[in-house]
Amino acid sequence: MNTPLHLRWDESGRQQLLARAEALLQRRGRCLLGIAGAPGAGKSTISEWLLEHLLTNHPRQVALVPMDGYHLAQSLLESRGLEHRKGAPDTFDGVGYVALLRQLRSETSREIFAPVFRREVNDAIAGAIAVPPEIRLVITEGNYLLFDEAPWNEVASLLDETWFVELDQGERLRRVTARHLKFDKDAAIAEWRATGNDERNARLVAAGNQRSAIVIDHTPTTLSAPGLE
Repeated sequence: MNTPLHLRWDESGRQQLLARAEALLQRRGRCLLGIAGAPGAGKSTISEWLLEHLLTNHPRQVALVPMDGYHLAQSLLESRGLEHRKGAPDTFDGVGYVALLRQLRSETSREIFAPVFRREVNDAIAGAIAVPPEIRLVITEGNYLLFDEAPWNEVASLLDETWFVELDQGERLRRVTARHLKFDKDAAIAEWRATGNDERNARLVAAGNQRSAIVIDHTPTTLSAPGLE
């Protein structure tokens, strides 16, 4: 049984994560690093931090390709009555995402394009991310990288290493609610989304922490103080 390394999101933990990523960059050929976790756990924050720090010493050699670019179009979800479940596994083009990862691993002599999800328009934009041949490390992040149902169960084998991000439950729900509120402008709807569909999806991916190489505790240290949750 896999025993993941547990790290806190503090200075020591960040330095260990950078060292792991640097080790991937020293391998021959292109490597893929996956960062998984529940909605609101901090996957994007950690991925963007890692990208920024790695590019300092490895310019034009690292790219970030989030899974969220494979959201099905809002119009298609609405036509199928699935808009209220947006973010669930079957509201993504999982097969397309797996195909992209296969391309990124095998087709390293040509530029590959990937979609990106834009929250301000609530839709994915095709061809928004370019991955040129010189990229040696691709970071990809999303909820379902370690989800053990088809087609998502094909993802882990295409990644050289996978990390799982965890966050205090109360803080995670607060962040997810705030994110919805930023775009929905309705507190009741934001809370309903966070505690309903997003929470169901969080439970689906929770077991992925036991299939990861590293579990990152992203909980702010202030939450550990007496009287704070």
